[in-house]
Amino acid sequence: MKITLDAKSLLMGFLAAGLMFTVISFKSTSDQNKGKFRTEVNDHVVVILDTETGNYIIAPSMYDINKIQWIKGEFYETFKTGKDNKKISN
Repeated sequence: MKITLDAKSLLMGFLAAGLMFTVISFKSTSDQNKGKFRTEVNDHVVVILDTETGNYIIAPSMYDINKIQWIKGEFYETFKTGKDNKKISN
């Protein structure tokens, strides 16, 4: 049995292989941002946001680990009223 390859068959094979590699390696950018919680950590502040409900907690000062006070809030309510929800020290 003799196998011969002509230019047309060779070209079709390379195109099919390229298409398969493209389909296999395709990633959607929207899949990378899935998740319920988002966390942002800066110099001395931690913010955790629940993206489904808008609830958040903030640790405003991370200097002293023994005195961390978490502040709870609701993003949409805070945005609507414009009030700061920081704890008031007595």
